[in-house]
Amino acid sequence: MIKTLIITGGKTEENFFINFYKKNKFDYIIASDSGLSLLDKCSIIPNYIIGDFDSIDKKILEKYVSNKDIIIKELNPEKDYTDTHMALKLAIELKSTNITILGATGTRIDHVIANIHILKETLEKNISCKILDSKNEIQLIDKKTILEKDENYKYISLIPLTTNVSGITLKGFKYPLTDDTLEIGHSIGVSNEQIEKKAMIDIKQGILILIKSKD
Repeated sequence: MIKTLIITGGKTEENFFINFYKKNKFDYIIASDSGLSLLDKCSIIPNYIIGDFDSIDKKILEKYVSNKDIIIKELNPEKDYTDTHMALKLAIELKSTNITILGATGTRIDHVIANIHILKETLEKNISCKILDSKNEIQLIDKKTILEKDENYKYISLIPLTTNVSGITLKGFKYPLTDDTLEIGHSIGVSNEQIEKKAMIDIKQGILILIKSKD
């Protein structure tokens, strides 16, 4: 297993990040543009720094330019993909099998939505990839998934990424489903709760956004 951590420029509480980092080990750390600021503040050295560097403090970036152990990839500001998406593509190039993205949520709703959508690229390549913040865990699923009960999260929401998601069966939840369909434009999948130690989500066709939330 090759584990990669991507730190991008959204909202990440420092205490949450430090606690998470101490509990996990990664083969690669990728700083996406202003995500470098948090790493610098916590004295954590990334393996890669990528971005068009339009939002990072240039003084912070200069501290790492001379470090030969760090690979810096500067992107053209007029590019087709966001810095976070390019960081994700880099993680895939590194043959990562498990990717965690921090800083992918925050006040820029356009970026949050885009960051959820780019997870489709890892889903298609059968790479485990999640977006984490201090309150939520987000991933995409398109097949049978078993969830171990996590007391840190009260709610589990299932939201269609594709227009229709059919053949959905939920077991071990407060609100079960049997061979049902969720469609874009409906909110029926929001705020479910896992009531069994193990719960199952089965899907015949389509992609769901799976969101675990603490409150």
